[in-house]
Amino acid sequence: LSWAPRPGLPPDTAAALLASGPEGEMLWLDVAYRPGQAPWVRLMGRYLLPPCKQRWHTCAAFLPQEGLLICGDRRGSLLLFPCSSSSGWAAESTSIVNGGTDLIVQDSSNELEPSCLLHKGALPLESPLSVLFGLHGKTGVTSVTIHRSYIYSTGRDGVYRQLRVRDQQLEVLQKHRPCKGLQWIEELHFTSDGDLLVLGFHADNFVVWSSRTGENVHCIPCGGGHRSWSYCRSPLAEVFTFIKSGDVMLYHREAEPCEQQVLLASLHGREITCVRRLGAVEVPGHATFNVFVTGSEDTTACVLVLSENSRAAVPLVRLSDHISSVRTLAFAMEPGDEGFGDEGLSALLFSAGGRAQIECYRLLCAGDTASESAVACQVIHVASHRLDKHWEQKKNRHKLVKMDPETRYMSLSVVPGTSTKQLPAPWKFLAAACSDGSVRIFGLLEAAQKLVLVAESFHHQRCVLKVEAFLHTWAGGERHLLCSAATDGSIAFWDITGPIMDAADALHQADGEMQPLGECCCSAALLLPLTKSTAFLTKPVYPALDAPLVTIMAHSCGVNSLHIRQTPEGQYLVASGSDDGSIHVCLLEVALGRGEAATGTCLQILERVSRPCAHAAHVTGIRVLRPDLLLSASVDQRLTLWNRCPGELVPLSTTFFHVPDLAELDCWEVVEAGRELRYYCVLCGQGLEMLCGTASSKPPPHEAPQ
Repeated sequence: LSWAPRPGLPPDTAAALLASGPEGEMLWLDVAYRPGQAPWVRLMGRYLLPPCKQRWHTCAAFLPQEGLLICGDRRGSLLLFPCSSSSGWAAESTSIVNGGTDLIVQDSSNELEPSCLLHKGALPLESPLSVLFGLHGKTGVTSVTIHRSYIYSTGRDGVYRQLRVRDQQLEVLQKHRPCKGLQWIEELHFTSDGDLLVLGFHADNFVVWSSRTGENVHCIPCGGGHRSWSYCRSPLAEVFTFIKSGDVMLYHREAEPCEQQVLLASLHGREITCVRRLGAVEVPGHATFNVFVTGSEDTTACVLVLSENSRAAVPLVRLSDHISSVRTLAFAMEPGDEGFGDEGLSALLFSAGGRAQIECYRLLCAGDTASESAVACQVIHVASHRLDKHWEQKKNRHKLVKMDPETRYMSLSVVPGTSTKQLPAPWKFLAAACSDGSVRIFGLLEAAQKLVLVAESFHHQRCVLKVEAFLHTWAGGERHLLCSAATDGSIAFWDITGPIMDAADALHQADGEMQPLGECCCSAALLLPLTKSTAFLTKPVYPALDAPLVTIMAHSCGVNSLHIRQTPEGQYLVASGSDDGSIHVCLLEVALGRGEAATGTCLQILERVSRPCAHAAHVTGIRVLRPDLLLSASVDQRLTLWNRCPGELVPLSTTFFHVPDLAELDCWEVVEAGRELRYYCVLCGQGLEMLCGTASSKPPPHEAPQ
């Protein structure tokens, strides 16, 4: 049995009772009550739960606008049923509100009428419109809540999910993990001040966790979650009651003024490892807001806005799907994705890091004057990928040795120009630098919500730190090129056009099955038992990339920063920074053979410039602002502007910033009023900082840009 508020009716006089019975049949009963009268019950609908071992529902809620009923069952599934077609939905609601006698017809002194269940066969047995089987695992769904037209579900799997109904189908938007160790989540409470309270059990304690502050508000020892309990919160007090050893226990706390004042709220719990600017959002009556995404060692990514006027970073959404640190971020913004609504942003976000995990989201950002941040962000989880996902599906894992369980993705780069007419389907491709010495190519089909590995190469034979993809176009076509850098200071250049086209064709011919190419081409990985004499490593085999076109030794040790920019002449400037504090810049030209346009690609190095000891520590950020201007940032907390001259790099100016342990740098340019070009940069590490400056088109010999 479970109760659900009846849409459009006062909760103190009417409610809906859901009852599960034999053979998976669930009944919807309307129960109305008036003082001095017996409760009146009417059967409104019959529903059939999908077959499973424990076939009963655990919670339910109505969506009155859509005329739907959503419920969770003991198997962890979410079910969507129709309820508007039931006879008398509108008439019943109007009658109860107006106090009509067609529902409440009995006085307390009258004799009871025959049960309303005797004629239940007159109502059809409805099947679910949409089923998300086992969404919360085998331990069941604990609650479903409707808030601002979105559905929120909780379970005993340690996560709560946000969903929506689209064309009478349930669609999962994203999932959240409140805090480490809170595996038994029971309910969600949305407060009037915009906070979200997560109620659950941690070990033998009842916990109330605040999503705004990221900490426990209450922790009450009660013995655990296998008991009846209730929690109520008001501006004056909070009450928690539960049954323990047959006794009814009551916990009461009066509201107290908060003596703790937060001077500056933190963005993450640990070091920020990466930052990317999504774009700018124009809000009427406000200054322009810059939207950023940050990743951290605390395993979360954060979408935030930063205004030059307020100089405050306001988090919009936190993404908590990663099980390890978030190391790198990448955006995919095609020409058709730049606008969302009137003045908004739409983009695909890729995040990756430890445990060889990649997550993909669709971000929709637009101005919202009603919200505190003036910007609203909707996140839709698109796909995810883990290299060891096949490992978790194997039996007798304890008898096998796992292949490099500590692989991390160090860098991501979206391959530009892959959503063109040349490909048979709107695929997007992603290049990844991996700590196990490989360069991997992934393919994403957003419509099918699939992210698959399509090719890889172990050319570097050591940890690959950076990748950068770029597109070379000419009158006869285009070529997809890739640059990768490793810990030995080498930089390799690849032509990945062929593998991308082959992968797109193979995946398109799979007719929606969307299996990784390694599993399609070579069946499955070879798994052999571990013996005392031999230990076998398990790893699927995927199509290999061709050999690099060119490999250069740019530095004496690891390359921590890499950036590529095309010059007006159609050439490419490749700038890199290293652990030894040096900066290297090379000028490349793409040459095509005289044969077919699809073959004979080669690279010519026209110029190489190196600046040893450009910084006193690791160079972790570098950007080519224009062909004669470079910007570099280092752990020595110096931001240096360089003028690229023939055969040398000349320092123009140096600015000290306040972020220790710099991890990454991102830059963009804005044309201000009066057609003045300003350069902005954001730096992350043990904090976040944004700076801006100007540079004339042709700086005088002894005058440095500001």
